[in-house]
Amino acid sequence: MTVAAVVALLVPVTWSPPGTDLDSWRAAMAEDLVDLLTPLPRVQAAIAAVADDMPLAAKIAWPSTRIYEVETPTIRAALAAAAADGHDKAAVVLADAPDLPAMLIGKLLRPLSTRHLAIAPAHDGGLLAASARLPLPDWVPELDAEAGDVVTARRPAPDPTMVAAAPGWHRLRGPADLRRLDPGLDGWEATRAILT
Repeated sequence: MTVAAVVALLVPVTWSPPGTDLDSWRAAMAEDLVDLLTPLPRVQAAIAAVADDMPLAAKIAWPSTRIYEVETPTIRAALAAAAADGHDKAAVVLADAPDLPAMLIGKLLRPLSTRHLAIAPAHDGGLLAASARLPLPDWVPELDAEAGDVVTARRPAPDPTMVAAAPGWHRLRGPADLRRLDPGLDGWEATRAILT
């Protein structure tokens, strides 16, 4: 039985390590995230992408991975796509976090048993992920991946306790973020291959 959709959101990437093609770097990070999500039990893995990114989505998808075309690469758009696919719960993870531990997906979904929304911050600012009961309540604001936080998400809620804070993780958006990668963690093979 599927508990929720977990969607890798293909977001714009503006930095890559020196000597690394930006498109290849972006594809490697997204591939690693999809490879993490797809085998997880009791979730439907999916990719949300704008029209120009559909070839990348098709390239990194597993046969069982759903692909959602969205008009804008936003958390709200990805959650709406999961709702349109029939899910009553979903999580969206930004696809520039290739070494995300699988246990954080469970910690992102768990609050939905009592809360309407959960927000996972990125350690270096902005958001890493969000999960929600679907359809998304009207009071949920646009969740800004680069500048959003739990406080901003709670502000319009009828009751601030409707929004939970989930554990965060880092995204790879600049040279300083490479130091956060843990070679001892399993996975992130495509990103690791580029860096080595």
